[in-house]
Formats: sequence, C-alpha cells, structure tokens
Amino acid sequence: MAAPALAAERARELRAEIERHNHAYYVLDAPTVPDAEYDRLFRELQDLEQQYPELLTPDSPTQRVGGKLLPAFAPVLHAVPMLSIRTETDTGPAGAEAFDARVRKLLALPNDAQLVEYVAELKFDGLAISLRYVEGLLVQAATRGDGETGEDVTQNIRTIRQIPLRLTGVAPAVLEVRGEVYMSRPDFESYNARQRALGRATLVNPRNAAAGSVRQLDPRLAAERPLSFYAYGLGETQGWTQPTTHSATLDALAAFGLPVCTHRLVARGAGELIAFHRDTLIRRDSLPFDIDGVVYKVNALSQQEALGFVSREPRWAVAHKFPAEEVLTEVLGIDVQVGRTGAITPVARLRPVFVGGVTVTNATLHNAEEVRRKNVRTGDTVIVRRAGDVIPEVVAIIPERRPMRDLFSGEPLHPPFELPRICPECGSTVIRGEDEAIARCSGGLYCPAQRKQALLHFAARRALDIEGLGDKLVEQLVDARVVHSPADIYGLTCETLASLERMGEKSAQNLLAAISNSKQTTLARFIFALGIRNVGEATARDLARHFGSLEAFLAADGEALQQVPDVGPVVAASIAAFLAEPHNLEVIDRLRAAGLVWAEGEPTQSGPRVFAGKTLVLTGTLPSLKRDQVKALIEAAGGKVAGAVSKKTDYLVAGEEAGSKLESARKLGIRVIDEAELLKFLDKGVEE
Repeated sequence: MAAPALAAERARELRAEIERHNHAYYVLDAPTVPDAEYDRLFRELQDLEQQYPELLTPDSPTQRVGGKLLPAFAPVLHAVPMLSIRTETDTGPAGAEAFDARVRKLLALPNDAQLVEYVAELKFDGLAISLRYVEGLLVQAATRGDGETGEDVTQNIRTIRQIPLRLTGVAPAVLEVRGEVYMSRPDFESYNARQRALGRATLVNPRNAAAGSVRQLDPRLAAERPLSFYAYGLGETQGWTQPTTHSATLDALAAFGLPVCTHRLVARGAGELIAFHRDTLIRRDSLPFDIDGVVYKVNALSQQEALGFVSREPRWAVAHKFPAEEVLTEVLGIDVQVGRTGAITPVARLRPVFVGGVTVTNATLHNAEEVRRKNVRTGDTVIVRRAGDVIPEVVAIIPERRPMRDLFSGEPLHPPFELPRICPECGSTVIRGEDEAIARCSGGLYCPAQRKQALLHFAARRALDIEGLGDKLVEQLVDARVVHSPADIYGLTCETLASLERMGEKSAQNLLAAISNSKQTTLARFIFALGIRNVGEATARDLARHFGSLEAFLAADGEALQQVPDVGPVVAASIAAFLAEPHNLEVIDRLRAAGLVWAEGEPTQSGPRVFAGKTLVLTGTLPSLKRDQVKALIEAAGGKVAGAVSKKTDYLVAGEEAGSKLESARKLGIRVIDEAELLKFLDKGVEE
C-alpha cells in the first residue's frame, strides 16, 4: 500500500526537524529540545517508516547512529562500530518486563526455564568515547560520530586525569574501551563559580560542558575543564581472552586501571531490573553526576551472540529511561507571586503537562531579568524542567513556535512581560534597586504575603524579644486571621490565645507577660524590628544614635539618611521606600498607640570612630559586660566582631577562662586587650 500524501509530508517534516535538532545537539553542543521531545519525534518517524517502508530514505536520521563530524578533527574509522542501543518507551516497570519478555522469546526459553541474568548499569548523560590502547598505551581517543566514523580527540582526552595513559598489569595487544566522558555536578558548579568570579561565560549544563570540552580545538582549554570518565564496554580486542560475562569484563577493565562505575548490579529476571530502576530513580538526585535512566545488558556473552543485532542496535541491551524531567508545553499566562520576604516572582501558568513524575501547571521564571533574558511570553511553547523535588522552571522557549499576530506583520501576538508596579497582594509600591534582579513589595508590615515573616522578625530575640511567639504560634494566629500586623500582637487576650492548639491558659498568660515586657524597648531595637530591607542590627543602632528620636528618623529623606555612618545609597533607598508606604506608617502609629516606649535623646554627630575598619574577636567571660553588649559597643565604634582568630584580626578581647583563641592570637602576634582597655579605647575615642 502506497503511503498517503499526508504521511509522506509528515515524514519529510520530521526528517528536517530531527536533523535541525541533531545539528544543535551534536555539532553546536546546544540542544534545542528536551530528550523526551526528541525521542518522541524520532519514534514517530520510525513508526511511519515501518508502516510505509517506501518512506525510508538513505539520509533518514533513523539510519544514523550519532552526529556529524567537525571538519577541525581528523576522522577515525571505528574497527568495531559504536552502535546506539534501543530506548524503552515505557518509563515504568513495564519497560523492564517488556525487555525481559523479548529476550526470553528470542532465546526461545520455556516458561519454566531459569531467569535470565542481566547487568543493570547507569545511563550517563555525557559524551560517548572510544579509547584505543596498544600494548597498554593510550594511542587514540575518538567520539562516536556517526557510529562508523568518529572524531580524533586524543589530545583533549589525555587531559582527563581519570583516564590512564598506560594500563596496569599485563595488557592486551589491542584493547578498545568504550565509555562516557562527563562532568560531575560539584565540578560543574565549581567551574562556573570560578568563571563568574573572573567575569567569564559560564557553562549551560554538565552534558554540554562535557561535549564542548572534549571537542575544544585547544587542548589547553580542555585541560581547564574538570572532566571525568567511566568505562562501560569494549570495541576491538586483540591478544586477550575476554571473560565470559559482561560483569566480569567490567571487573577486568577496572583491574586494568580504568574507572568503572560501582553503581551497577547483576540482576536475575525482570523483578530485579524493576527494583534497580526504582532504587536508582530514588537516589538519582544524590548522585554526583547526571543520569537520565539505566541500561540493561544480557550478562552472558554467549547469549549476547545468540541474540545478535537488529538494524544498528543490539538485541541484548536496552536503555530504560526515567520519567521525563524536561518536556514541552504552552505558556497560558505569566502571573506574579509575592514571597515571604516581599520578593516578586514571575510564574508561568502552563498547559498541564506530566514531567518528573507529577503533573505541572506552573513554573518559576525567577525574576523579571530572567523573563527578559529567556524572552518568555504568553502563548510560547517552552521547555519545562523538573528534577527531584526542585520547583519546575522554564528552561527555554522554542522561537519558531511563537504565535504571531498575522502572516504579514511579523509581530508576536503577545507583548513582552512587564513587572507590575503595584503589589497584587496589598497594593503597595513594587520597588527594585538599580543593581538588583529581584523586585520587592514595599509593604513589609502590611502585606499579607509577608505577614508571617514580618511577625517572626518583629518578635525575634534581637528585635522586640517576645519569648514564646515562635513559628507554630505565628502560623496559627495568621491562619486564624487573628493577627494581621505586628500591632495586633498587643491586642491579644488570654481567651483568644488559650483557644489555640497546644496553648493552655498558663502558656497564654506567659506569652501575654512577654508581650507586655516587650513594650519597654530601645529605639534601635524598634527600628530593627520593623524589618526594613538592608537594615540590620548595626545599621539600626547607627540610625537610632544619629537621629535620636523616631520622629526625626521618620522625617529623614534620602540625603539625610546617607549622613548616617555606613548608610549608602542602597540602604537609604530601602529605608525611604519603606517609609514612603502609608501602610507601614499606619502600623508604626498603631504600635506607638499600643504603648511601646523607649528612651530618646539628642542626635549624635557622626565623627571618627575608634574601631573603624578593625576586626575584633571575643573570648572568655568579661567582668561586667555581656557579649551582646560588647558587640554592640564595638559595632557602634565602627568595628566588626568575628567568630574566629585569623591574620585579619586586629584585637582579641579576652576575659576569664579564655580558650584556644587566646593561644592563636599570641602565635599570630595579635594584640590582646581586656574589658578595661576596651572601655578606655571607647571612652577616649582613640587607639593607644
């Protein structure tokens, strides 16, 4: 039966699209679609060619194993082709069951025959490599290429320290080792951190990093990349009697000094394959490298030989992938969420899609700059990733699928995303610093989204110090809509508190006593308790000392704020934005009306501070001052208090029972002072 015109046209479309993706993946090392989408397209083409054999063309991607060669590398003809293995489409237990059933059928094993023995291994997400050893010496390394011919990347592979340049023991005359070059997650993160510190471009992901590094034209650049290698099979061998099983072969490779992954299992029957697949999926995220599934291989080489090959794939092996962690879906809209700290996060509303074992309807876009960089718009087809318990995120868009207004204008149907100017939760102004990627709601004391965080900060020990007002209780008070802002804390009654879970009358009375005690505070603590962004304890103390009163602080503009020591434009802008929000001022007025009081004084003139730019360390017990008091005094004098002694320490303040810090300070020649000397410095305003 001749193929219908629609089928022929679809086959042409699929061939063209798959070749574009192949070029991006194998040549540019910049994948354009997730593996799951590529596999779907590939299977669709295979099915069409199987149904209508006349659609199969010599240049079909289904007749190719790997990718195109780069002209910069010399070609290498593989003595034994580097073939790909079949991918099981069912990512559940049925995938292992289908493979086992297929093997048993091809081996003509009766139902009562013993279980087939397999080796279950990890499916690494890197770059396949063939290493050729002659008389134990590494003479050549080549990529898979198109399966028949690869690229000579010997010089780059020699930079990978895990790969032995000479095998240990009595080596065969010729030994071709097949394996995977990869970059571990820790190495990937460390490399990118160094690149960012140097202001250089970072790597996209570990897989691209491995492929791009191996195919660097300059071996020196390849050497800078921290690559690793695992062996998992053989090509050509001469002068060596190979063990009778695949498992024993891997052990032999390890004995030659080659790295072989220990996360493997000799399994009997489908049941043990299923268990390996399940257990590996569970611990996937704890592995130091990326995998996208597992591989099953018939263990006995005699059975491998009996099973043979079909097309360009072995019948005795299969890749059993995990549920896709990257899929395509459509952006239905872009909303914003307000976090506990006021951070405004754009979130893509998605057409529901199953990824990473769950149905995903939303994915984070992180911040406005990220939306702009990825150019995400409503209506776009996007790649969505979900790994483990990580919040789903939009990886990239598929530009050619963007909906356009019409065929002639060339204008996108939907406009670019714009950050809202008003918080959707409370109506307060949304602000973003010049050097900040994250925008935030300015209604810290009022915004419902920030309510719990604001209350916990307000009640913290270094703020208003309301003992007993912790996470669980704040959760209950907010969820029951009893408390809406810090001011509501001072209207709580014993009856209201006692009705809450795990809050008896005695606990309620203790909390009310703590609330009452908190009314006697200091201006510095009060300013800190407000939770103004970028205003920590030390800054709050500086503000209180500089302005002397709350009224003067509230009346200060940006210029006046920058007259405070260590208050620069960023901190001043944060304070000004907070005080410009009427909702916040309303809560402050209610707190004062509730009876919060503190001693106020005259503003202090900023001048030279005795410990400006100095680092001090505290040790032992001081005669009269507590550590918090000493720290506050030092910070008020411009100093910094560190926890450990180092070469950067200027003074060690030592009391009774000083420990190892005192010994370390003496060895480093750091000046040691006691409480009396510290107070003398502070009193005189100069170092002696």
